[in-house]
Amino acid sequence: MMKVLVTGANGFVGRRVCSSLKEGGYAVRAAVRDMNENGVDFIQQVIDDVICVGNIDGSTDWSRALDGVDVVMHLAARVHILQEVSKNPLESFRSVNVLGTGRLAKLAASAGVRRFVYISSISIHGNSTDERPYVEDDEANPHSPYAISKWEAEVVLRRIAQKSGLELVVVRPPLVYGPGVGGNFLRLMRWADKGWPLPLGSIHNLRSFIGIDNLADLIVRCVEHPDAAGETFLVADGEDLSTPDLIQRIAALLGRPARILPCPVGVLRKSAALFGMEDVVDRLCNSLQVSSEKARRVLGWQPSISLVDGFAGTAKWYADSCRRRK
Repeated sequence: MMKVLVTGANGFVGRRVCSSLKEGGYAVRAAVRDMNENGVDFIQQVIDDVICVGNIDGSTDWSRALDGVDVVMHLAARVHILQEVSKNPLESFRSVNVLGTGRLAKLAASAGVRRFVYISSISIHGNSTDERPYVEDDEANPHSPYAISKWEAEVVLRRIAQKSGLELVVVRPPLVYGPGVGGNFLRLMRWADKGWPLPLGSIHNLRSFIGIDNLADLIVRCVEHPDAAGETFLVADGEDLSTPDLIQRIAALLGRPARILPCPVGVLRKSAALFGMEDVVDRLCNSLQVSSEKARRVLGWQPSISLVDGFAGTAKWYADSCRRRK
């Protein structure tokens, strides 16, 4: 039985990937930073091979975690932080996402691991699209410390793979949603649920999304698919939405009215600059489209759950779980 190590196993994506791997008949080992972190209890209910590796950086000891492993799925990362406290954010991101990833890959290659599946980010291409969706061959153009660190990690991984023969697979998802989601998507759901008037009616953008189940299915395909080795894949559900359309759909699923008011985008951007919220407004106003044609062609992958059904499941989770906490 093939053994797969999943880092960041207790995270939003990691939990679903572990479940999908287990359902697929793989032996799964979960690596977590701290046994007291959120989500570890869930992982321990799904699999019985959970290892604490401590902080991830250029000196992490991966020896126990890598013992007997055939494939590494590296999901652990320092992600976007809304209220950054680091005096040097780029170096903080690099410590985990570049140095930590590089050390894991080197040790994996030395331990005889055959394949390394790295979950990167669509943000390495930039924070917006104009005339067409991003494709895998588009140049890197990262705009944030997080995106820069993810791109640098990819560069390091390709160098290690070339020297060692480690089979590298890179997956770059856009915004991921599904039951248990946090971050910007959860924030939008809370806004819609409260029925607040939102000055977003003049936004005419298009953004791609990927449901957690669809993403997990693609990641699991990358474990053994012979044509995945050495490749990079972008992935999306296939239906792109504007920000106003997204909020309207969420509000309808939650049984709330969508109060979306017109406001010039330029005014939104100027107001955001006064409060240091430019990144938030960029995500609301910019288009960011992704083509998953390569994943469909090379891997034979198709989204198993439509965006409509995926949103419905996410809204049900929110109504059942998050509303009770308010």
